[in-house]
Amino acid sequence: MEETLLTANNIWMMVCTGLVFFMHLGFSFLEIGLTRQKNTINILFKNVFIICIGLLLYCFVGFNLMYPGSFIGGILPDYFIDLFGLSLPEDGLTAAYADGGYTYWTDFLFQGMFAATAATIVSGAVAERVKLTSFMVFSIIYVGVVYPIAGSWKWGGGFLDEWGFYDFAGSTIVHSVGGWAALVAVYLLGARIGKFGKDGKVNAIPGHNIPMATAGVLILWLGWFGFNGGSVLSADPGTTSLTLVTTCLAAAAGGVSCFIFSTIMYKNYDLTMFLNGILGGLVGITAGADLMTPTDAIIIGLIAGVIIVLGVALVDKLKLDDPVGAIAVHLICGIWGTLAVGLFGSMAGMDQFLVQLAGVAIVGVFCIVCAFIILFTIKKTMGLRVSKEEELEGLDLHEHGGMEAYPDFRMNQH
Repeated sequence: MEETLLTANNIWMMVCTGLVFFMHLGFSFLEIGLTRQKNTINILFKNVFIICIGLLLYCFVGFNLMYPGSFIGGILPDYFIDLFGLSLPEDGLTAAYADGGYTYWTDFLFQGMFAATAATIVSGAVAERVKLTSFMVFSIIYVGVVYPIAGSWKWGGGFLDEWGFYDFAGSTIVHSVGGWAALVAVYLLGARIGKFGKDGKVNAIPGHNIPMATAGVLILWLGWFGFNGGSVLSADPGTTSLTLVTTCLAAAAGGVSCFIFSTIMYKNYDLTMFLNGILGGLVGITAGADLMTPTDAIIIGLIAGVIIVLGVALVDKLKLDDPVGAIAVHLICGIWGTLAVGLFGSMAGMDQFLVQLAGVAIVGVFCIVCAFIILFTIKKTMGLRVSKEEELEGLDLHEHGGMEAYPDFRMNQH
């Protein structure tokens, strides 16, 4: 019986690992679709780099740093000598490991897919003007060190877990960790040329391929079946099916409320708002997908959709240039989803809400400080932003030898 259960759980976890991997294609499509053609190769290069280096870093140091959570408050773990690389525990392929949920290797690979997502979130926010080498250096440090430390505080059994902080699949641990870094990066980089007029007017810079962006969002929605469904950490039919239902309902509600609210505010049917509303609903439900009723999930998604519209407007008002809406989607809706655990579902209550609020604040301060130190250091040494000429002519031309995404279908580059 134990062996059968282990096999079923492990197969489900491996399927979910594949779905989370597939999400990186969704992020790639979304980012290139919402930006200009002249930077397509550059954005794709960053996304491919992130998944490759993310897995290697998670193997080398991240997984052992994140689990079992001894790395708290910047103190070196007792197991420092075993920190680097992967070594199979004695029970790693048996039902004794992870209470029979899955094997050690599946555990590593599933968690490794999550690790790279934090840097992918930043990639979209800094698109079209960040130096490629500078972004790569940042990603190595942030994914290799900052993300695992923050993750260890909850998922590794650290102090946030002991406090009762709840984050089922990463509204805070994944999405806001990436979102805080995106906020800092956008602030230090500055806006793209032409985004804000001298009179303070916000100028839209249209993406070059909205069908591609739409495909990206639908791929991400599909991938979230693995992101949230796999976070059950077993193939338990009841919890898994509930999680997939709440995930889908929140996504649908987020999209609908976002397009309705944006239509009321701006008097037009904005597809990009609709798409980001879906993502906002997905991020919002991620912290408590296993705790919510279908009605709870719909309410969380509806609120997330409104938050997207207001969040995008706030980011523009602050003169922060986020080409894909990553800050509104991943940071603001990540915070909302984490706090929603204290307001809806089986854990709702003032005490839980305060614990959730404390967790959001602690992770936020940690990520802001770390991201600022890393990015400010890079800015003062390597430089963070490309030259005006490079930005105007496109990063594909200057950083990739003139390689074109669509060599047989030239479009207006500006």
